[in-house]
Amino acid sequence: MDFMTIFSKGFFKENPVFVLGLGLCATLAVTTNMINALGMGAATTFVLIGSSVLVSAFKKVTPNDIRIPIFVVMIATFVTIVDLSMKAWMPALSSSLGIFIPLIVVNCIILGRAEAYAFKNSIWNSAVDALGMGIGFTIALCLMSGFREIIGSGTFFGFPLFGSDYRGPLMMILPPGGFLMLGLILAFINWNRIRKSTKNGGSK
Repeated sequence: MDFMTIFSKGFFKENPVFVLGLGLCATLAVTTNMINALGMGAATTFVLIGSSVLVSAFKKVTPNDIRIPIFVVMIATFVTIVDLSMKAWMPALSSSLGIFIPLIVVNCIILGRAEAYAFKNSIWNSAVDALGMGIGFTIALCLMSGFREIIGSGTFFGFPLFGSDYRGPLMMILPPGGFLMLGLILAFINWNRIRKSTKNGGSK
């Protein structure tokens, strides 16, 4: 498999959120605005790349029967770096994301890629895969956040779009809004997939 295929599969074909259904807890919790989405996406991508490279580099000396605890320690190392860096240089974003930064340690996207890919592939391939998956995760976060922020708050990156009198549906920036938006996006993806499948089948 060439590098571009490895890199791009996380965008759509194997998108962590919309296809694999991973990392939904953080996705539903932090996608109330675009700044949160980009912050969480960048943090997760950094941890994904760092942990995947480390897992791949030490795969030959990692005992198979205790590999998962070792993966968690590796992941926790990079999460700690991200958490402390955010608290030092971006305290507002750190406060906004709250507990969900430390919880990256148990994010199933990262542990899943370490187990399913990095532990079985080269360092370079693992880094490319992690970058693609991280970008795919960020795309999913931004897509959900964009709709929720615009509809719920009438803003985009905090800038008002509809004037100061706009009062959007509060539900869109509360947890139920996350479930609703995820459901609508998944429904559209599935509808589009079925439509293309039917079209291709009918053209034969």
